[in-house]
Amino acid sequence: MGLEKLAALERALQKSWSADTSSAQDWTARNGAKGQCAVTACVVQDYLGGDLVNTIATLPSTSTVSHYFNVVDGEAIDLTCEQFPEGTTLTEPKAKAGRYASTRAYCLSYESTRLRYETLRRRVAEHIGEIG
Repeated sequence: MGLEKLAALERALQKSWSADTSSAQDWTARNGAKGQCAVTACVVQDYLGGDLVNTIATLPSTSTVSHYFNVVDGEAIDLTCEQFPEGTTLTEPKAKAGRYASTRAYCLSYESTRLRYETLRRRVAEHIGEIG
């Protein structure tokens, strides 16, 4: 995977995130990555391939949050990890497919997630071009 391609994708994602692509009710531009993990991981997979994985993030407050990111060529790519405060711990990542063929299919089986993904994907494509 090219570092330039990854950097361009990350910039496009950051420009494209908004309240309507976030699952968090309290999303703000100050923490743009908040609630963006599943849809971002799907867009990253569109551009870079690899797999989506799930982990549980335990915040310093001890509350837990489901979190998704990518593994491409054996390398973890988590473009939304900055949403979590320092001291957050993550469980061992694994697939979360349930009755679906993949973690991606599981995530996109939720209509609200699918709609947020489609919005994010369209915006990212406007920034860096259609997926080739």
